[in-house]
Amino acid sequence: MYGNFIYFILVLLIYTTYYPPENPYLGPFETVGIFLLGVGMLAITTRVAFDALSKKTALRGTSGLHGEFDRLFKRQAILAIVIFAVNIYVLNLKFFLMTIPPFTGSPTLMALLFVGLFIGYLAIIWAGAYQSYKVLFQTQLSRRSYVLSNISFSLPVILPWLMISAGVDIINILPFSAPKRLLATPEGQVVFFSFFLAALVLIAPSLIKFFWQCRPLPQGPKRVRIEAICEKARLKYNNILKWPIFEGKLLTAGVMGLIKRFRYILVTESLLQILNDDEIDAVMAHEIGHIKKKHLVFYLIFFLGFIVLSYAAFDLIVYAILYSNLSFPVARDIRFEQVTLTSIVLTVAMAGILLIYFRYVFGYFMRNCERQADLYAFDLLGSSRWLVSSLEKIAVYSGQSHDRPSWHHFSIRQRIDFLNKCEANRRMIMQHDRKLRRSMMLFIGGLLCTGYVGYAINFGQIGQTLSKHFLQKVLIRQIKQNPTNPGLYSMLGSIYYQNKEYVQAVEAYEKSIELAPRDPEALNNLAWLYATCEQTECREPVKALVYARHAAAMKPVPHILDTLAESYYVNGLHEKAIMTIKQALAMQLEDRTYYENQLRKFEQGAIEQRMTE
Repeated sequence: MYGNFIYFILVLLIYTTYYPPENPYLGPFETVGIFLLGVGMLAITTRVAFDALSKKTALRGTSGLHGEFDRLFKRQAILAIVIFAVNIYVLNLKFFLMTIPPFTGSPTLMALLFVGLFIGYLAIIWAGAYQSYKVLFQTQLSRRSYVLSNISFSLPVILPWLMISAGVDIINILPFSAPKRLLATPEGQVVFFSFFLAALVLIAPSLIKFFWQCRPLPQGPKRVRIEAICEKARLKYNNILKWPIFEGKLLTAGVMGLIKRFRYILVTESLLQILNDDEIDAVMAHEIGHIKKKHLVFYLIFFLGFIVLSYAAFDLIVYAILYSNLSFPVARDIRFEQVTLTSIVLTVAMAGILLIYFRYVFGYFMRNCERQADLYAFDLLGSSRWLVSSLEKIAVYSGQSHDRPSWHHFSIRQRIDFLNKCEANRRMIMQHDRKLRRSMMLFIGGLLCTGYVGYAINFGQIGQTLSKHFLQKVLIRQIKQNPTNPGLYSMLGSIYYQNKEYVQAVEAYEKSIELAPRDPEALNNLAWLYATCEQTECREPVKALVYARHAAAMKPVPHILDTLAESYYVNGLHEKAIMTIKQALAMQLEDRTYYENQLRKFEQGAIEQRMTE
């Protein structure tokens, strides 16, 4: 499940960072042809790879080939992600769908379609891998059940994103403006996300139970045994469920839910069949250990940590991309636009952060949390004897190698060896607890520092300074490449103005006007600078009025009329200033208070002028 989580996060990252070009790179027939070619390539390479594995199994038996099965699946999943990226960035499938009404009005619906496309790619891999899976894991599960079980197992991975995205869509279609305004602010987004996350943490186990079609474990000796061990551990829960994943053939158990009302203990039928009562106690002790040691809480913090890390890194990556002026010969050959290149590089960078964060950092904590949950058998049962026995049975009955590790679990041999060492030296249990506790404290400290950096970059003075610096550098570089583009000079003038570099701002605005004499925004910006500049040597009231009149004649909108009124005011023409600002007030305004304050200022200036005459 954790591997699928990373795959889906990568897919959503590719989808959400995509910026469609003005026109698609390929025509409809070329697009359909390449799309079908990608599907065919995935199906054929999957079939060939797993057929070769099946032949190896027939010649050598299943020993040592479980790891190769996992590697093949990962390789094909990566190929599916690459094909998905081609669909987005090269075929521009999102561009074509944006014009279809159902998808235009619901971004979530369109995103769900693309997630469904990726699930379809995974289904091709699962179908192709089925025969090898059947032989390696010695199961009579049908191909259809195997594929459907994998799909249902993966659905909870996208559930949080789906609910949050749907919530945004609902807010946007409601006839109320207040929620939309709140959602448009950083504070509102934090409140919205926190509310949804809290709700998901509470109700997600019930939704997952529905997707996995879990049913209460029937009354009988096995259920009584599980209830007894939970009572001994003083663990409160809602129910004990039979986990029908892969038709119950998977040898596994689990626990989900942070609070009693939504906490469920999961166990598969096959696991109950192969374990005796003492071994069931030991496996349940492991699952209870996750609750008692607060692992689920830490996992939640860890997932939040990735959001914090992404929040802090996103702008820095964008600045680095823009500053480095990335360009590739292949991009020119296929007519990639700069915005598409930027989104591709951004996706690759964020994907790298994600893989490192989950594969190595989260992997470290998961492996050691699993080990700590193993050690809880000592607290609850006094010994790890029956847990070791259950691990041996699971390895034998599943056909897995004792030495088969994963990024989120130690191998069965490593788990058994460590338990035996702790049996001989109980101090190792405390040492492991201290090691994990120190690691968690170090991680949370780093997370808080990262959150502070993210806040400073996005809302603090550091972020504003960085944004202006990088944007200024990029604009200067772009001007060297496009010296006749008036828009670039105008934007550079605005950056200089914000930095209070007024002389440079005047030069940039004047160059923009020289190239585009009828650009009302550039005329307006220069007029405002001449009328209000805090440096008296840059004030030019007469020029301000000339530029402001030209701008207002071409585009009489409120903010330009305000500049004209201000220009009248600094030239002592108070009555004209009053008349002009009233003209702006007669229009529909977002910030009416500002214009009313301007009117009062102009009226007061008129009164003072009459008193001095």
